[in-house]
Parts: sequence; C-alpha cells; structure tokens
Amino acid sequence: MSAPGTGLNVAIVGAGGISQRHFEGYGLAGAKVVAFADPSATIRELREAEWQARGYASFEELLEREDVQAISICTPNAYHAPAALAAIARGVHVLCEKPLSLDLAACDAMIDAAHEAGVVLQTGHHLRSSPLVATAKRLIDEGRIGRITYMRLRQAHDWGGAAQVRGAFGSLAASGGGTLLDNGCHMMDLARNFGGDVQTVFGLMDTLKYDIEVEDTSVVTLRFESGALGSVENAWTATGWEESFAVYGTLGALECSNRLGKARLRFANREGGDTGWADLDESWYEFNGNDSGHRRGVVAFVRSIVEGTPVTCTGEDGRESVRLVLAAYESARSGQTVRLSLD
Repeated sequence: MSAPGTGLNVAIVGAGGISQRHFEGYGLAGAKVVAFADPSATIRELREAEWQARGYASFEELLEREDVQAISICTPNAYHAPAALAAIARGVHVLCEKPLSLDLAACDAMIDAAHEAGVVLQTGHHLRSSPLVATAKRLIDEGRIGRITYMRLRQAHDWGGAAQVRGAFGSLAASGGGTLLDNGCHMMDLARNFGGDVQTVFGLMDTLKYDIEVEDTSVVTLRFESGALGSVENAWTATGWEESFAVYGTLGALECSNRLGKARLRFANREGGDTGWADLDESWYEFNGNDSGHRRGVVAFVRSIVEGTPVTCTGEDGRESVRLVLAAYESARSGQTVRLSLD
C-alpha cells in the first residue's frame, strides 16, 4: 500500500532547525519536498545538498515559480501570516508552525482565507500528535481520571547552555514574545486539549537571565470553564530541558515528564481500593522512538489533505492558544486577572 501523500509535491518556507522535522515527516507520508525558501545563502546551499530540493531566497519567488500542493511555514513568527496568506491565495494547503501568528486579526485572516479557498490550515502544535499526549487524552475522554480538578504544564530549557538566545528569538519585532509565546503557546494548546475552554488568566513574567527584549521566565494560572485550575510554566532559565504535564482528577492522575529520563506516562488511580497515601494502582505507558509528535503531525497533515481526515490542530485551535498567551501578557502588564469572552 502506498503512503497517503504519494504524488504530493510540497515546499518548506524557512529552512532552520525545525524544518528538518517537517522534511522527515513528509518523507514518512510519501510526499516529496521539491522546494524551499530561506533568506540565508549558506542555509540554502546546505539544504539543497541535504534535501535535493530547489532553494529560493523568498517565499514569494518560490510560490511564483513552483507548482506545489502543500507548504510548511517554519519561519520566525512575524512572517507566518504573510507566507500563509500568499500560499492560501494560490490554493496551497498550509501547515504553519506555532504560534499561528502574532495577533488575532492575522489569525482570523488566515482562518477565513483557508475556509474560502477550501484548503487545509493546520497549526503546528506537535504535542497533539505525541503518542504520550494522545494516550492521556484518550484516558481523559474515557473518564478514567474522573472530573479534572487541576493540571500543571511545563516546557523549559536553557538553550543548551548557550550564552545567548538563538537567532531572532530574543527580538520582539521578529518573535513577538519570549518563552511564553515560544514554549507557552504549546502548553496553552495542551491545556485546552485536556481541559477545554479557559475562563480566566493571570500571568507573571520577567527577563531574569538574558539581555533580550522579551521575557525568559513566566508562570500563568488558568481557571477553566469547567472550574478546574491549571498552571503553565515556561522558562529559558531552566538548566537542561523539560517537557512535562500532570493532570489530576477526582478518580486518578496522569503524569508525564522527560526531566529525569525518557518520558513515560503514568496513570495513577485507586481502582483496587484505598491502599494508603502512596500505595497507588499504576499503569505505565512507554513508546519506542524519539518523535515527540513533529513528524506524526506532518503525516496527519498530509492525511487531512489526501484522505479528508479531521485536522489534528486547526487554525481555530492555533488562534485560541495565541489568545491565551496574549491574555497572559495583558495580565502581566496590568497585574490583574483577565477574563476571556467565549467567542
């Protein structure tokens, strides 16, 4: 049986680090990356040799000269909306890395354009495609942990020990925000994926380590429409790398972290009866490979195009994660809790 994307020609805009995951994902899906765009001549030369694809200095030139059916946008945040809108105008399906854009008006423009053109718009919140997250979501939906009461979501690192923040990430104009936008938008999407709509947001953040224009440390408290509470913690000041979540409910808990080794998911409960403070019933879930969901998300994108399967993370989902981040920025500036309207 052929892969779903056999015969599908795709392009990648922005050929930096994350683009390699997209390239690999398209290969797994049977699609062919025929072209890419990046303003750096050095990167173009490197990727042309590695990917055996045609390189262009701009997405405008790429779209003008190439016949592609789908495109991944892996540029700095400020260029997401312009590249996406240009592709959608040509009837090209778009997988846009997070955040979908830097403001809600641009997100809305992308969503509306995709609906009007009849193309797939997927936001690159790759954690939705992680087998660990998908398993946790299934257990929640099955009612195995009961009613969610609290969750804690973390993504933190220290840029691999680098003395400076990499590339354009420290620039407010290019990135639009720091660790809360870069890492926190993933956690906000995960919060909604697990717990549903958010009612209020309270944020604290600061720049505590790097000489940059954006925050490098943040903590955001959420109250969900369900009444559950949550904490989203992000930092570029955390030595090493951590990606973790814990979701607690009236009947059980789901906990997953890579902080002390390979990430595994623990489902803790008392299905066997009350056995003491620490003597819990446990089920552990562990998966082979090291794909946190990037490649799987690309494969899902291709399936949505070719087979019409539901989009893993829609443009609307991407907009909501941006809305929560922007609300947290507003809260941090004002020192007040921000209440979100249901729109």
